[in-house]
Amino acid sequence: MNLNENAVNIAKELIERKSELNIEHFELENGTKIIDCGVNAPGSLEAGRLFALACMGGLAEIEIKDRGLGLKKVIVKTEHPAISCLASQKAGWCIDAEGYFALGSGPARILAKKPKETIEKVGYVEEADASLIALESGKFPPAQICDMIARECGIRPENLYVLIARTASLAATVQISARMVETCLFKMDHLGYDTNTIKSASGTAPIAPLIGDDNLMMGLTNDMVIYGSSVSLEADADFDVDKIPSSSSPDYGRPFAQIFKDAGYNFYKIDEGIFAPALVSIENTQTNEIKKAGEINNDIIGRVTKK
Repeated sequence: MNLNENAVNIAKELIERKSELNIEHFELENGTKIIDCGVNAPGSLEAGRLFALACMGGLAEIEIKDRGLGLKKVIVKTEHPAISCLASQKAGWCIDAEGYFALGSGPARILAKKPKETIEKVGYVEEADASLIALESGKFPPAQICDMIARECGIRPENLYVLIARTASLAATVQISARMVETCLFKMDHLGYDTNTIKSASGTAPIAPLIGDDNLMMGLTNDMVIYGSSVSLEADADFDVDKIPSSSSPDYGRPFAQIFKDAGYNFYKIDEGIFAPALVSIENTQTNEIKKAGEINNDIIGRVTKK
């Protein structure tokens, strides 16, 4: 099991299928491979599925199906939840240098130990000569940023693959919704729960229709997880499931765009508890007891997806 090796193989598949997937590929002067899944390239839902799979280091099964009401949904299953979600998929690497800013996901985080606390808590390490980082941004990283990323990972820049898509892109709508399990584990970690006791996880979330710019889509893609997603876990421990769903947050009940506006467009004023799935089910494998909390809010999903 090597998440970096898996993700690099997915990147190579994206490059091989670039015409079919409506994506573009180019190399920087330092040899770093940039795969444009949704900046200048139109991208596709399948590009988004592979983007999400690469973010999880290949340790998942990801499908796209019809949800009804004119929406698609993404389904994620993983037998390595803490490693694939918290150590890899989580957008935990804040890249802020040389006038460039982006949040990085993917198994490059494992090599660079970003953030160190998360990687150490999950307790997973691996070595690799090539790596992948995924960025949600409308701006390509310059060579000096990729040099820095490669240096932090302990690899040569020509062995770094960068997946990138802006928020208002088909690929981003898929890969953001595909974070429903990661969002659940993030919330549980925030509550102080031991996510290493979670042995398997699955989730589903609607995929936001592409109906606006980056700012509008930022709100809409968050709504898909906060109000439309469901997650099922199997764990070797007991949890207070009522604390996990987004409905446990005082900010619950308004579209995310409104929550953001009411917070003065300051993310730090938003209650972190809102970043969670709508519905959570946990089976305790020691007692076979199943606990559920939360609900799908089709009212808000219907309102925010009207064109």
